[in-house]
Amino acid sequence: MSKHESKDQQAKKDLDIILSRLNALEVSTTDSFQKSIIGVIRVLVETQVHSLNEFDHLKKAIDLLTLQIFKTQNKSS
Repeated sequence: MSKHESKDQQAKKDLDIILSRLNALEVSTTDSFQKSIIGVIRVLVETQVHSLNEFDHLKKAIDLLTLQIFKTQNKSS
């Protein structure tokens, strides 16, 4: 039985592939316009990766908060 990856993990892998392709394009191009477009796309992709990482942190925080709520409710019962 294989382990299923979450959609977030798959998205991170896809974005990493895009960054690798952007690196290859940047090295191979000599046109300054193309390099500037690649720079813009790179910023967008890196921002998306950052957003996914922050979303992971928020999910962990919600899990910890929920756990604390259950602990508090069990102590008062």
